[in-house]
Amino acid sequence: MGRALINVPKTARKGEIVEIRALVSHPMETGYRPTGDGRFHPRDIINRFVVTWNGEEIFSADLFPAVSANPYFAFSAIATESGTVAFRWIDDRGGAQVETAQITVT
Repeated sequence: MGRALINVPKTARKGEIVEIRALVSHPMETGYRPTGDGRFHPRDIINRFVVTWNGEEIFSADLFPAVSANPYFAFSAIATESGTVAFRWIDDRGGAQVETAQITVT
C-alpha cells in the first residue's frame, strides 16, 4: 500500500465550508497490461475510498480500473465540530490503509 498526501485546514469557523484534498499513492494496476511472457499483470486497484469526520461518513467513492495511478480526491464539507478526519482506502489485495488529520473548529 502507498501513502497519502492529505490537505485539511488546521482550523475553521463553525459552519464554514472547507476544502479537503487527498492524493493517494497507489499504482492502480488494471489487470489489462501484458507482461513480457504474454500473461497479464494481476489487477490491483483501490476499489473503495471513504472519508469520515469523527466517525461520520462525509465522502465515499467506488473506483474502477479506468482510474489513473495515484488518484486525487477533492471535495467540500461543512465544519461542524473539531475532531479527526480519517481517510481509508481498500485495494484488490485486501489491503486497507488509514491516514488521519486533525481540524479545530471555533
